[in-house]
Amino acid sequence: MDLKQFTALVTVSEVGSVTKAAQLLHLVQPAVTRQIRTLEEEIGVPLFERTRNGMVPTRAGEMLVERARRVLREVERARAEISPHPTHVTGIVTLGLLESTVDLLAAPLAEAVASRNPGIELRILTAYSGHLQQWLDEGDIDLSLLYNLTSTPSLSVTALLREPLWAVAGVGEPLRPDEPVTWDELWQRPLVLPVAGHGLRILIDEAMVATGGQPQVLLETNSMHVQTTMVSAGRGWTVLPAAGAENAVAMGRLSGAPLRGPEVVRSVGLGLPRAGRVSPAVESVATELLRVIRSLVRRGRWSSAELTFPAS
Repeated sequence: MDLKQFTALVTVSEVGSVTKAAQLLHLVQPAVTRQIRTLEEEIGVPLFERTRNGMVPTRAGEMLVERARRVLREVERARAEISPHPTHVTGIVTLGLLESTVDLLAAPLAEAVASRNPGIELRILTAYSGHLQQWLDEGDIDLSLLYNLTSTPSLSVTALLREPLWAVAGVGEPLRPDEPVTWDELWQRPLVLPVAGHGLRILIDEAMVATGGQPQVLLETNSMHVQTTMVSAGRGWTVLPAAGAENAVAMGRLSGAPLRGPEVVRSVGLGLPRAGRVSPAVESVATELLRVIRSLVRRGRWSSAELTFPAS
């Protein structure tokens, strides 16, 4: 096996066509076909099913594609780190952000990294905490924000902040940031909630047990975008972390208020894999991330958050 074969394998799996893959790789079609066939002969099993709809990876093909991606990614990172810029930290860093923090963090972080570390190529992936933790464990991302998670045998997690949960609804609803509402009030409304087992839903269910509430669940979803779209259209209320609510409320797109009776908070931490060396580029991005979070809280852009890491 060689890197050219892995590149052909991954490209064909992504575009579903040898012809398109050849165009993207600036190769002739027989060369790509030969690389795939050579891999299949070496492994001894078909890697693709040739269908009328294109090239579809077999189960063995999916397994090899996943590992080939990791090999190519590690080679790419190593090349960037081994051939550094004479005055800058260089490398490729893939950061995981919680979906609820993207509006607050993505733009200022990208700007800070580009300004202070122009040799770093920053890649940002977004998902819920459970998916981000899995990607960290599998080596698909270098570092990530996670919530309500302490360190594990495979991950080192540094607590960064605590923030309350908010009730969120359309702009015509009687919710104000300076007037908290109770969970009992929330239970009286039709609700759009995260699916069962989701980290935020676990906190909501704990509040339900603590208050003896009986929520009226209109819809369950694994997408914060669906939550906010539904409530913006007047289809009920929802519950979000403050980071996912404050900005939209301040801009007049939604209404929202902190939840009390009891106050329920989520903790946000920064996760790094325990195994392997943390590169200077990853360390630099982690430093910039902490700097941006600290600045947002101090300037009132993340006003309800309470920092739990050193203030300077």
